[in-house]
Amino acid sequence: EVYLVESGGGSVQAGGSLKLSCAVSGYTVNYCMGWFRQAPEKEREGVAIIDSDGRLYYADSVKGRFTISRDNDENTLYLEMNSLKPEDTAMYYCAAAPRCVVQFLGLWGRNYWGQGTQVTVSS
Repeated sequence: EVYLVESGGGSVQAGGSLKLSCAVSGYTVNYCMGWFRQAPEKEREGVAIIDSDGRLYYADSVKGRFTISRDNDENTLYLEMNSLKPEDTAMYYCAAAPRCVVQFLGLWGRNYWGQGTQVTVSS
């Protein structure tokens, strides 16, 4: 079983930065991992994913502002968010699955999800 616990969310003003962390336990070697978000009354969307070879993929809306990284020694997934905008406000979730679906910035196979961490960006 895989367990994911996010942290690092909070409230910032537009232009600010936050770094989210996702502590991972369980077997995730060669897994695809990623960050997803869901704003009120909107569907969940992929933000950034990292495949088992370390290749990175981002949503167009966050390219150049967000950076996903993975520390296998610490079993932690990160999302560094800079130049935050009000439209980045959402609940952010980390997730893991056997494969990435790059064209949809999604996951394939049994998915594991954290409980989420709230990010609020004020104008």
